[in-house]
Order: sequence, then C-alpha cells, then structure tokens
Amino acid sequence: MSTVNNVSANGLYWEEKSISEKAAEANKKSLDQEDFFSLLSQQLAYQDPFKPVDNAQMVAQMASFTTAEGIADMGKQFEDMNTIMSSTQALQASGLVGRNVLVPTDQGHLAEGKSLEGVAISGQPMQNLTIRVEDDKGNLVKVIRMNDQPAGNVRYSWDGTNEAGEMMPPGNYKVKANARVNGESVDLPTANYGHVESVSLAGGKNGVVLNLQGIGSVLLGDVLEVSQVGTSKPVTKPETPDTDSGDTVEQAAARLRAQMGI
Repeated sequence: MSTVNNVSANGLYWEEKSISEKAAEANKKSLDQEDFFSLLSQQLAYQDPFKPVDNAQMVAQMASFTTAEGIADMGKQFEDMNTIMSSTQALQASGLVGRNVLVPTDQGHLAEGKSLEGVAISGQPMQNLTIRVEDDKGNLVKVIRMNDQPAGNVRYSWDGTNEAGEMMPPGNYKVKANARVNGESVDLPTANYGHVESVSLAGGKNGVVLNLQGIGSVLLGDVLEVSQVGTSKPVTKPETPDTDSGDTVEQAAARLRAQMGI
C-alpha cells in the first residue's frame, strides 16, 4: 500500500502552521496584499465562464489596492519622520536649559538676587502706563509707573522691593499692566521671562515642553523670545598707579593691565 507524505519529487514541502500563527491570522483585523491576491484568486476561480472578469476591472482593482497600500506605507513613514523630528527638536531645545525665555503669562518668578522682568504689549501708543505687582494672595506689592510709551513691547523690570523699599521673598508674583489707549483705560497683556530648568519630550501633539523655574511647564511653540543669562563678573575699580613708587610708565601700565585682567 502506497503512502502519501508532504515531500514532493522536487524536494519541496509544506509545513503545518503553528498555533501562534493561526491565532495571529484569526486576530488580524486588516487586509494585506496576500489577502487581496487570495480573494482575487477566488474571484477568478468562481467566475462565470461565459462572463469572465474584465481585464480592465482586474487591473483597476490591483491598482487600487497598490495605491491604498502605498498610502498606508507613506503614513507609517511620516509617523517615523515625525518621531525623528520631535527627537531632534528636543535635542535642539536642550540648548535652552539655563537661559531665560519670554512666555505670554502674567505670572513671574522672583529668584534670589534676581529681578523679575517682562514686557507689556500694546498695538497702540500708551499713556500713563503702570505695572502692578501682586503677591500670591492678591495683595499689592509694588507699582511701577512708566508714563507714556510707544506702541509695541515695553520692557519693565522689578527689583524685588515693595513700596517701602523692603526686599520681598523669592517666589511667584502676578504682574498686571494698565494704560490709557485712545483715551480709555485698558488692561494690557503681559509676558514674563522664566528660567529654563529642564526640557522634556511630552510626545504626541504636545511636542517639546520647557520646565520654567517657579512658573511650570510651557510649550516650546509658546516661547516669544530667548535671552542669554548674563555671566559677566563684577567689575572692580583698578588701583591708581603709584607715581612715587619709582615705576616707569610702562611698568605702571603693565601692572594696571594685570589688575584689570587684560
């Protein structure tokens, strides 16, 4: 009695699919190119011999599937590109750590030994511009009178002292701007500088997020301006050359340059 096995005369063979492969096929919720050609083969096998499938229709079906698959692949490529761009943007934004950025908010953070700085914004000339600084409880701390100002961004700086000249503790303060514009009293939008402590990649549509000292997290796209934190050393007054020391002019000049670090 002859037996039949799965090995052909040419050495070709077929293998029974594993349970995991069968489960993966059963859970598959989308059609791929293999499924399309399987359906096409079934369509050709069961077609009416007297009314065969039109060649143009079959080519159109294949072209449609190829186009759909190409669009899906393009979407995946754009997804990968977006991930790469987000990572690159985060890497570039990391250069902002340690710098000050201007963001549209009425909240400002007064750091130890620093000033609170920002801008008042108006598209029209301003008369009697005043900047009010309030603490976290809404109590008035300082009023900065800036008189008349042209249209645009007007910079202000608060040294951290109250109306009595006493230094206020570090922390968050609210800044309000008011001026007369076209004869009417108007509350103006403000933007304050914040110190960038770190950068995080939020992912999704949020993109890169900057974490500002005291203020919190803001989107990189909301930053209006980037400024460099000053690192200049305090300048000391050089000593006056002692003309009675017996030094020549050249020696006195050399000593003076050494004192000034030139």
